[in-house]
Order: sequence, then C-alpha cells, then structure tokens
Amino acid sequence: MKFVVSSSDLLSHLQAISRVISSKNSLPILDNFLFNLEGNGLEITASDLESTFITRMTLENASESGNIAIPAKILLDTLKEFPDQPLTFDISLETLSVVIISANGQFNIIGQNGIDFPQVPTVKSEKKTSLRINYEVLMNGITKTLFATADDELRPVMNGIFIELTDSSLTFVASDAHKLVRYRRNDIKPDANASFILPKKPAALLKNILPKESNDIQIEFDDKNAVFTLTNFTLVSRLVEGNYPSYNSVIPTDNPNSLTIDRLELYNALRRVSVFANQASNLVKLSIAGNQLTVSAQDLDFSISAYERLSGQYEGDDLEIGFKSSFLIEILSNLSSGDVIFKLNDPSRAGIMVPAETEIEGEDILMLLMPMMITI
Repeated sequence: MKFVVSSSDLLSHLQAISRVISSKNSLPILDNFLFNLEGNGLEITASDLESTFITRMTLENASESGNIAIPAKILLDTLKEFPDQPLTFDISLETLSVVIISANGQFNIIGQNGIDFPQVPTVKSEKKTSLRINYEVLMNGITKTLFATADDELRPVMNGIFIELTDSSLTFVASDAHKLVRYRRNDIKPDANASFILPKKPAALLKNILPKESNDIQIEFDDKNAVFTLTNFTLVSRLVEGNYPSYNSVIPTDNPNSLTIDRLELYNALRRVSVFANQASNLVKLSIAGNQLTVSAQDLDFSISAYERLSGQYEGDDLEIGFKSSFLIEILSNLSSGDVIFKLNDPSRAGIMVPAETEIEGEDILMLLMPMMITI
C-alpha cells in the first residue's frame, strides 16, 4: 500500500476529522485514523463510537489498495511541522509498518490492523428519511441554536438540537430550560413529517466544517443514526433517543408589551453594567418607561451598582423585569439584526427576543429567556 500526498492537504483533512476523537476512548483503536485506499481514492475515518467522521481525498499517485489504522496524535504532530511538500507513505500491511518519506528524511510509525476499527453505523432503508438542503441553511440552523443546548445528565434529550421536518418548514430548536431558541425556515419544504435530536458534539463538528462547504448537504436519518454527506466529508452520528419536550407550549403568545432597541447598544451596555451585578445571581434589571430603557445592576455585598439609559421604541405599560445577564448577552450576540424586539408580559413571564428585520427571506428566529425574580 503506497501513495503520495501533499502534507498540507492531508493535515487539513485530518485536523477537520480529528475533533471527533475522544481524549478518553473506551477502545484503544479509536486513538487512530483508519486509512482506506482503493484505487486513487483515499478515505480516512475517525470515530468515538457515538460519532464517526469520514473524509475523502483523490490522489494522483497511489498503488495497492488496503487499510490500516495509524496513531492520530503522532501523525498530526508530525504533519504540523512540515512545510508544504509531497510525502510518500509506504505501508506494509503484513508488518503494519508505516514509512513516511519526505524530501529530506524518513519517519517510521507502527500502525494497527484496520479490521479492528469499528464498523460505520448505517441508516436502515425501511426507516430512512432523506432531505437535501443548502449548506447555509444547515449552518445557520446549527449556529443559531447550539449555544442554547443543555448539559443535563438527567434529561439527555435537552443536550442536543431538535430538528423537525414538516411539509411546510424546517425547524431547529434548542433549550436548557432557562433559554430557548427556535430557528425556522419557511422557505424549505421537506415534504416529510419527521424529527430527530442531534447531539451537541456532532452539531459542533458540523458547525466547524460547514463554512468550508459550497454544495448542498444530503441528510439521511432513521430512529438511531443520522448521516450528513458533504462534498469531501461524511459525518455519521448516533441520535439522542427520547421525545423532545413540546417547545411550542412554553412560547407565550400574549406578550403585549413591545420594545424595539438597537441590539449592539444594548449588548454593550449589558456588558458594562453586568460587571456590577451580584456574582452569584448575575442579575440585571431592565426598567422600561416611555421610550426609555434603564439597565441596572447592583451587588449589595460590595456596595457597588451601575445603570445606563438607552432610547428605544416602546408600546405597553411601564415594566421592570430581571434577567440573568450572561444569558441575555449570549442571546443578543447570536442575533444578527441591527434592532431587536423584546416582547414582554409581566416580570414573572418569559420574555421573547426576535430580530426587527430578517436577513434571509423565509427565516424565522425566536429566542426566549426566563426572567429572574427582582429582589427589592
């Protein structure tokens, strides 16, 4: 088994899929990349059993098909030190020796038998749902919701992104019980009624790789696994089992008080004022009267306080409501519009934040944040 490959090209592909490798693998073989050469096609696989990431490269100079597992860490550490140059991999499938020949030297590694690498899970054809969507739709759906996923060992369904297909829209939902994000695309008509929960780790892997994509993404899933097929990559993920809570039931429909305000001004004000909030509660108070919003925080233990006044457009009764500042800052940083609209009811009801204008036609973004009790 022998092939020639560009050091920088190989490093780029390996770094992309290496993020799936766990630091505490249950199987030692999972500390390796699986190299599989067939003709001029090189397929490299990394896995942590829950997620499997595969990348494909086309080589101009290759001979003798076969597969071998090569230690990931030493291979990555070696490739990082090379300037861009062709490298020759000369691999003996009998002795499992891997010889890497550069312009000025030779590097020897011992691999493992590729047959020991776990099989890639497949999607059952009788239970399969398929969808082909633009890469930007998937990237935006994951990017806008990933930050709101939970870390809840008791409720694993909350630790992923709920992706729901209907014949009229495609919806991404994430929630940690304090905040909820719903990203919906009404311009996507999947022509199917199905859903799945994508775990946080593979969602983060997709978020990193999708900006390099330029073609449509093929998604196939059943009740156990989902397969995302990109131009040069395939990600196979085991899905979170269980039923996602009814997210529509927690979104209030009768928030009559509406505040429109410059998102960046409010974001920066919150960053400054929240420094003075109690470190335990992180509470900031929003006081709205007329067209003026006052953002305030205090920490009685240290006798410090701060407030800033901002102008906006407000329709409704005067209102005071408290939020955890870190959550509110996070929500504002994940909205990209110039102005943001707050839809509020009373200090004990969830507040809704939506962009005043959407950048993409058919895009519907809603972010919900539970309030905190204001102590007098």
